[in-house]
Amino acid sequence: MSKLPKIIWSKIDEAPALATYSLLPIVNAFTGAAGVTVETSDISLAGRVLAAMGLAEDNLAELGNVVQQPDGNIIKLPNISASIGQLKECISELQEQGYDIPDFPENPETEEEKAVRAKYNPCLGSAVNPVLREGNSDRRAAKAVKRFAQNHPHRLKAFEENSKAYVAHMNGDGDFYANEKSVTMDKAQKVTIALNGKELKTIDALEGEVLDGTFMSIKKLRAFIQKTIDEAKANNVLWSIHLKATMMKVSDPIMFGHAFEVFFQEVFTKYADLFAELGVNARLGMSDLEKKIAGHEKEAEIKAAFQAVVDSDSPKIAMVDSDKGQTNFNASNDVIIDASMPVVIREGGKQWDRNGNAVECVAVIPDASYGLFYEEMVNDCVKHGQYDVATMGSVANVGLMAQKAEEYGSHPTTFEMAEDGKVTVTAEDGTELMSFNVEKGDIWRMSRAKDIPIKDWVRLAVERASIEKVPTIFWLDSKRAHDSEMIKKVNKYLADHDTDGLDIQIMDVAAATRFTNARVREGKNTISVTGNVLRDYLTDMYPILELGTSAKMLSIVPLLAGGGLYETGAGGSAPKHVDQFLKEGHLRWDSLGEFLALAESLRFIGQKHSDEKLQALTEALDEANDGYLDNNKAPSRKCCEPDNKASHFYVAQYWAEALANGKNTALAERFAPVAKALQENEDKIIEELLAVEGKAQDIGGYYHPDDAKAEAAMRPSATLNAIIDAI
Repeated sequence: MSKLPKIIWSKIDEAPALATYSLLPIVNAFTGAAGVTVETSDISLAGRVLAAMGLAEDNLAELGNVVQQPDGNIIKLPNISASIGQLKECISELQEQGYDIPDFPENPETEEEKAVRAKYNPCLGSAVNPVLREGNSDRRAAKAVKRFAQNHPHRLKAFEENSKAYVAHMNGDGDFYANEKSVTMDKAQKVTIALNGKELKTIDALEGEVLDGTFMSIKKLRAFIQKTIDEAKANNVLWSIHLKATMMKVSDPIMFGHAFEVFFQEVFTKYADLFAELGVNARLGMSDLEKKIAGHEKEAEIKAAFQAVVDSDSPKIAMVDSDKGQTNFNASNDVIIDASMPVVIREGGKQWDRNGNAVECVAVIPDASYGLFYEEMVNDCVKHGQYDVATMGSVANVGLMAQKAEEYGSHPTTFEMAEDGKVTVTAEDGTELMSFNVEKGDIWRMSRAKDIPIKDWVRLAVERASIEKVPTIFWLDSKRAHDSEMIKKVNKYLADHDTDGLDIQIMDVAAATRFTNARVREGKNTISVTGNVLRDYLTDMYPILELGTSAKMLSIVPLLAGGGLYETGAGGSAPKHVDQFLKEGHLRWDSLGEFLALAESLRFIGQKHSDEKLQALTEALDEANDGYLDNNKAPSRKCCEPDNKASHFYVAQYWAEALANGKNTALAERFAPVAKALQENEDKIIEELLAVEGKAQDIGGYYHPDDAKAEAAMRPSATLNAIIDAI
């Protein structure tokens, strides 16, 4: 048994899962030489489904215990936050593979169906992150990554002069921002949410916890959607809606469905009875609707009616796939705001129309709470032009997310109102904390932020400000109820720290965006300190502009219990990567996030356990990562050029060379022949890796691959395998 703590490497989904088949054997060979064990834990969507049905170990629950340990050390790759459509596809694939599991009951009626739905529900949406994120987030670009991006700037397309691109939000008229109320608990007690006196949920609130209640008026949402459609037509811009239906798995699919119905109002009205008969659910998008009408005598007629609206230019609608004719309403998880809005900026305020042309757009983001950020981002570029990647400054982030802080409206406390009336939030001692007058169909939700994570969030912000010596901005709006309560806590806990000489400020979202962007354009760095949702949005927006992808960010979560969670990459484009790999054997996923996370994970062990081999191993990996960047060994996007598998080879080569030339004699002796073999066989290895390019791959499943087939596909070089396996 190694005396050093183990690292747990998450087995997840799609492109990063495929990459793991190639990378992990290399990682194990190198770390094992220094006494560090790396174990896998299956928290993929398929793994979670099988666990929910009692057919596999509940690895997610086990990792929930690991993050509570002082030596807990997890490298977490991006996993699927499943929509209903994705979950149904996963279940179907598992059934085809012989697993005896029931279908997903979309509209459960019997007690048996309700029980099955209850088992599957935890697999939907952001199932993994709330369990593992028992700490706050520290996200920033490594110096070598930033240097590479500036020396090899990716292309950002210019905004046109007098660009018509803009963001539309509800501006506090009936949205979550406008209706929010907030309270800080003065003691621990049960709190009950009720509609017209009927209990919706009872929670155990803690002393010092911030509770928020708010709702989205569906009547005003639909009116707003229609207004944006009319304005888009008048302004001759492409129309698109941007939501987070994967993470905000209760509220945002509902909003998506209403927008779908409003945009295609005539079609939904004309076929209302038939759609009800067929079980059409607008919240699942056009792709599901097409499945529901398949084979019906009016199938062609209905499709033609939808296409007539698309062709009418009233207004033009953004497409997720012009070649396939798939619009912004194909599925609720096709357009995910934190991935889609950076692309709007990158493309010069444009999206793609039905002919594949880039056209200026209006990005519809209903809730002003976060629409304000994107509005300022677009306005800044319309006014000042595109950013200069070669000179722009960096925006790091300290994000409040520990213990499910502000977890997107807390799924268990988000409800669609069954009737008109009054929602009350009442403490166990009889105190009415909040009340709201709502209408049937409105979306009511509660968010929670516990006191201990908030205190740690402030501590981490001060720590990063002290290290970086740059302005550190808390993005908090005194006019928003939740933020007003948070400002009180921030001021209280800042007083516990020595902030002398530090530039720490509190600004509302719009002001913070303007302040930060001005510094970005001057080449200056800034630290943003935000709640969980803005953490998600900012740590995609700025890195995608700065680095070309958020997958290259360091994402460190110092766990409250003393351990570490190291998150890698961003999985938004992972499905396209898998499609390309299955078609032509080329995986363009860049594992740089995994390389960086592994280095930080090893460094964390070294901080607690002094060990010469471990120190040498970590320093050598740092050198390898620098070499990977300096020599531009990232995977090509094109088939028949070096891909992800080749990038793993080069990291192994650089890592072995650094160890062979390092100060630790034992490791130098062990890796000198490895470095020599990798160097001498480089041409042969690359030739073997490229030999599979252009050939279709069978991995036995999309959600639940056959391990033997996937490993064979991702380790096609017998020469490389022999060298690595012999270490």
